[in-house]
Amino acid sequence: MYREWAPDSRVAGRVACVWSNEATTVATTGTPQLVVPDGCVDLIWGPGGAQVAGPDTGPKTVWMSPGDRYLGIRFSPGAAGGVFGVPLDSLRDLRIPLSELEPLRELSELAPFTGGPPERATDVVQRVLAVRMRTTPEPDPAASAIAEALLAGRSVREVAWDLGLGERQLLRRSLWAFGYGPKTLQRVVRFQRALRLAKRGVAAAEVAAASGYADQAHMANEVRRLAGVPLGRLIGRSADGH
Repeated sequence: MYREWAPDSRVAGRVACVWSNEATTVATTGTPQLVVPDGCVDLIWGPGGAQVAGPDTGPKTVWMSPGDRYLGIRFSPGAAGGVFGVPLDSLRDLRIPLSELEPLRELSELAPFTGGPPERATDVVQRVLAVRMRTTPEPDPAASAIAEALLAGRSVREVAWDLGLGERQLLRRSLWAFGYGPKTLQRVVRFQRALRLAKRGVAAAEVAAASGYADQAHMANEVRRLAGVPLGRLIGRSADGH
C-alpha cells in the first residue's frame, strides 16, 4: 500500500512529500509497481538498502514481494540544489547507493525502519537531511519559473529570452536544477499535468488541450514514450513517482 504525507518544517520548502510503500502480505508473488517520470529525485530506503533515484526519462518497474517495505523522501522538481554533491544530470535514469555519494554517506547508514509508524521512522532522516541542506548550495531561484514557463507552452528560446539567458545558459541551469534539458523537462511536466487531469476524470480530448499537446494522438504517443503504457491503463494503476 502506497502512502504519502507532508514533510516536517525543517525540509518542507524543498521536499514535496515523504512516502512509504509496503507490499501486502496476502500477495503470493512479486507485484510490479510502475514508476513514471515526474521531475523529482528521491531518497529511498528499501530491501536493497539506501539509494537515490535520479530523475527519470522513461518508465521503471519495481518488483515487490510480500513484506517488502520502502520509505522515501521526494524532492520537489528543481529543489534539490547541491544536496547530492553531484550534478543531477549525472543521476538521470539511475538508482545509486547512497554509500557511493560521499556527501550522503551518513544518510546511507541510517536505519529508518523502526517497526513504528512510518511517519516517525523518517524523523531522524529528515533531521539529518535538514543539516545537509543548510551547508550546500540553494536551488536555482529561477527553477520554478523555468518549469512554469515550459508547462505554459513557451518555447526554449522564449523561456531563455524571458529570463534574460542565452539558450546554452538555460540548458546548463536546467540540467543542474532538474537533471533534464529544457525540452525533456517540458515533456515531463506536460505529461504530469495530463496525468493529474486524467485522474480527476477529465475527458482525454480536454486533457490533451489543457496540457499543451497538439492533439489527442500527440498526447497518446508521448504518454507511451514516457510511461510505456496508454493513459487509460496508467490511471488505473499505481503511478505515484519513485
